[in-house]
Amino acid sequence: MKTKNYVLLWVVFLMSVSCKKEEPVTRAVEFTSTNYQTLGTYDSLGKPNYLLTRDVISPTLLSFIKDALPDKTDLRTTNPELLTTSAIADIVITQQSDVFITFVSQNGAATNTFAFYTYPTNQPPVSTKDIKEITYVFPNSGKGTPLQQGDKVRIGRFDVGTSVGFVLLQKAWDSTTNTVDNKSVHFCSNDVLNPEVDPNLKKHAVLIDYPSENKVLIGFEDLNRTNPNCDHDFNDVVFFCTVIP
Repeated sequence: MKTKNYVLLWVVFLMSVSCKKEEPVTRAVEFTSTNYQTLGTYDSLGKPNYLLTRDVISPTLLSFIKDALPDKTDLRTTNPELLTTSAIADIVITQQSDVFITFVSQNGAATNTFAFYTYPTNQPPVSTKDIKEITYVFPNSGKGTPLQQGDKVRIGRFDVGTSVGFVLLQKAWDSTTNTVDNKSVHFCSNDVLNPEVDPNLKKHAVLIDYPSENKVLIGFEDLNRTNPNCDHDFNDVVFFCTVIP
């Protein structure tokens, strides 16, 4: 009788294990409450018609980026402190200022779009509902981009108490229709808005201080970080911001 009871318990245990659902490693994140707009017009290649005088990108800066974000090399191994910091790759406006974005480089394999959003500094987003508007900066900033190093745009003038966040829309540029697909996967500088469940994998943008030229660089990873093909190198698009009061 005892043997039968043991067998029954073992069967129940196996059934409970087999029925237990695995926890998801990623979740769908939809920006259904968000409006989308552009800074201006752009050509059939996705090159903005609102580019300003190009910034000079020095060889030393490019060398620094190559060392800080080596291509196809896991940042968790090369510069783990960039991922463990609590700093968010956003711009905090402390006095009314004009903000400029300068394109430095891209190493992505997808036709990504680069954009920004804003939010009150003292009320950081907790969900996509808090992102009221996303504005395309560089419609085509990924593979095959028409951008050149140093291409710069002014994204606007912002008041005190505003924070500017950034978002990479994965494979959003459609070269057939010459449009941006706002239903594409979004990877944001605010970790909470990203699809990975594991908090150690939610970061998609890193801040890199470059004191030699008084610049702060921002690098993005353009693949879901649970994807086995993700290289975690965070150099799929690199840019820097200039804030002028």
